[in-house]
Amino acid sequence: MFKKLWEIIIAITAWIAIVFQAYLTNGSFGNLFSYFTILTNSLIAISITAILFLPQKSIGLFCKKPSVQTAIALYIFIVALVYNTVLRGILTLNGWNLFVDTLLHVVVPIQYIIYWFIFTQKGTLTYKQGLNWLYFPFAYLLYSLIRGAYYGWYPYPFLNVQQLGYTKVIINSV
Repeated sequence: MFKKLWEIIIAITAWIAIVFQAYLTNGSFGNLFSYFTILTNSLIAISITAILFLPQKSIGLFCKKPSVQTAIALYIFIVALVYNTVLRGILTLNGWNLFVDTLLHVVVPIQYIIYWFIFTQKGTLTYKQGLNWLYFPFAYLLYSLIRGAYYGWYPYPFLNVQQLGYTKVIINSV
């Protein structure tokens, strides 16, 4: 019962954060969904919703896998770590923007990481799976660099090839 309640809380929080951020975005949705933060919070919202409402369907069963939950926990940990150590304070936010920013970078990460610690079975995880978890961040990096080169816009300052050059961006990304 506690697990289901925790899943409901996470799903509601993540969906509220994503929907409000989309509402508050005055720019392109292409730019909005170019943020690792938004993609990762979306993964959480979708996966937890699938577990809640489609537990015996292929998507629900997939999202219940410890390797999938661990990958998502890693991604949201990266979101929280990078934001709170590198990006916090770059923009001055207030009102709803600050509220949504806190949900995306602090609240949802804490909720999901607690969920992972308490409920995910970790005994079946392998090092090989750990290597597979790197595909998404690597694909995201490639997407960001290609899209940035085309549009001249990068979602994060540490990925801005125009200002930093490829060598520095690759070092930043590792």
